[in-house]
Amino acid sequence: MCGIFGYVGPRKDAVEMAVEGLKSLEYRGYDSWGVAWKESQFLNVHKETGKISGIDGKTLAGECSLVIGHTRWATHGGVTVANAHPHLNADRTIAVVHNGIIENYQELRDELKAKGHVFLSQTDSEIIPHLIDEELKTTGDFAHAVRRTCLRFQGRYAIVAVHTKSESIVAARTGSPLIIGKEKGGGYFIASDTPAFLKHTRTVQYLDDGEMAVTDGRSILISDIATGEERLKREIEIRWTADEAQKGDFAHFMIKEIMDQKESVARAVNQSDEEILTLADAIRNAKGTFLSGCGTAGMACRAGEYFLSIVAHKHVNFAPASEFKLFHGFLQPESLLIVVSQSGETADVLEAMQVAKSAGAKVLSIVNVQGSSIDRASDYTLRINAGPERAVASTKALTGQLAVLLLIAYALDGGVAQGKKVLLETAAQINDMLNPRYVVFLKEIAERIKDSKDLYIIGKGWNYPMAMESAIKIQEVSNIHAEGFAAGELKHGPIGLVEEGTPCIVLAGSDEVLPDIISNAVQLKARGGFIIGVSPVNNEAFDVWIKVPDAGTAQPIVNIIPVQVLAYELALARGKDPDMPRNLAKSVTVK
Repeated sequence: MCGIFGYVGPRKDAVEMAVEGLKSLEYRGYDSWGVAWKESQFLNVHKETGKISGIDGKTLAGECSLVIGHTRWATHGGVTVANAHPHLNADRTIAVVHNGIIENYQELRDELKAKGHVFLSQTDSEIIPHLIDEELKTTGDFAHAVRRTCLRFQGRYAIVAVHTKSESIVAARTGSPLIIGKEKGGGYFIASDTPAFLKHTRTVQYLDDGEMAVTDGRSILISDIATGEERLKREIEIRWTADEAQKGDFAHFMIKEIMDQKESVARAVNQSDEEILTLADAIRNAKGTFLSGCGTAGMACRAGEYFLSIVAHKHVNFAPASEFKLFHGFLQPESLLIVVSQSGETADVLEAMQVAKSAGAKVLSIVNVQGSSIDRASDYTLRINAGPERAVASTKALTGQLAVLLLIAYALDGGVAQGKKVLLETAAQINDMLNPRYVVFLKEIAERIKDSKDLYIIGKGWNYPMAMESAIKIQEVSNIHAEGFAAGELKHGPIGLVEEGTPCIVLAGSDEVLPDIISNAVQLKARGGFIIGVSPVNNEAFDVWIKVPDAGTAQPIVNIIPVQVLAYELALARGKDPDMPRNLAKSVTVK
């Protein structure tokens, strides 16, 4: 995920602030960076490949009070200075930074080329300042030109633009996040995430999809991109300090790693197309493919069964790694075992691999730790790139595993590019979802149910494995007895466990099984269950609604995240240590 920073206001050290702000966004992942600032009536630009960590912003520019900056993770075009942001129009009067993908950029670029525009990069982003330039020919208003440009885009984006003849920053978004920071005494920041400006202000406003903002540093106007109608936004105070956000100095590793999912899902998608397609061919040509893992990784495998069935129309069998040796009679040299592990050291998984290899079968591993035992022993490896995960309860590793499995399913169906698009869009939605208001809301729910002795979760389709994973999270860190069930199995026994006030979490999407699971929720409510709905849409069956994005095939990824936060808050409310739950270890290296 790329990072955006913008500032306009009374300060004269804007470039230095931009460099420091971009450093605080390094966690999002990037391979190049750049800044553009206004001095007098000119735009100056500095771009580099590599890291910004060692750069001193004071050396780049003198006094100025308007700047935009960007850290780029290459999508369209390689890692070069020309492809780094900001991008400019021909006469260098307009500068733009951009996150996301302009899906119709080829059509727009061809149109601009026919009008004489020349492009210096391989990116989709460079068309944006050129389009704004064209719009300015028919309107003298910079903000209006940006609005009209945005109306031509297809896809998800966040842009921040400046012009030499304007004293304002113009920002717009659909899909990719942008957050506004308001400084006391004047001055506005615009960034992809709050750590970019938390040293200066904790007062924020969140831009929603289809909105744009125009600010000259003294005031700000937020409006609807399509209609131009003004939108009023309430100001929100961020509760954590700048040091906590920048250093990742959260109270516990678990909540830090949950928040890391703002960018770890995108890192999981950073796979070679060629390698993914090679692995897809291995699955396609195998005579019998198996998925195996333990605990949370096992739940990722179960979800993978659904991904491969629904997206790729491919039959794959799951078995817990501790049970896999009992399936040896089905193995042959043409078989393929796909194993999933965060640590790459799980004993039962290593044994399952030995069973497969003794039959001559190949092994594909999906792991987080490079050079681990599972990594080294595999014929093929895909790494989820989640970074270190220290809390015993796995969070960001799970969603990385789900992302890789979903990407493989798309590759099997010939749509690896579509799979990456879906997952990058999901990563942007997760960024939006994990905001301070959301966490406070989940904390309030935890306080309400913290004294419950039992808790049940239901799901259908690929949300069934996430129901079981939800139970694992709550069991692990809060020590509440929790169980996850397939929604359709309620009447075959589990519904007899529900009493008056029993918390029941319902995991739902907007797919064809939604009516069925709502019917199951109604049945739980009729028996006295307190229904907590996790869904893109509210329903009268829910006593409490936890809203999640509508993520399509990636719904299991977004549905599990609020339950992770809820489990964490339940642990705190019950006086437990969420990082080191009793009787559990991070890596199960013994059977």
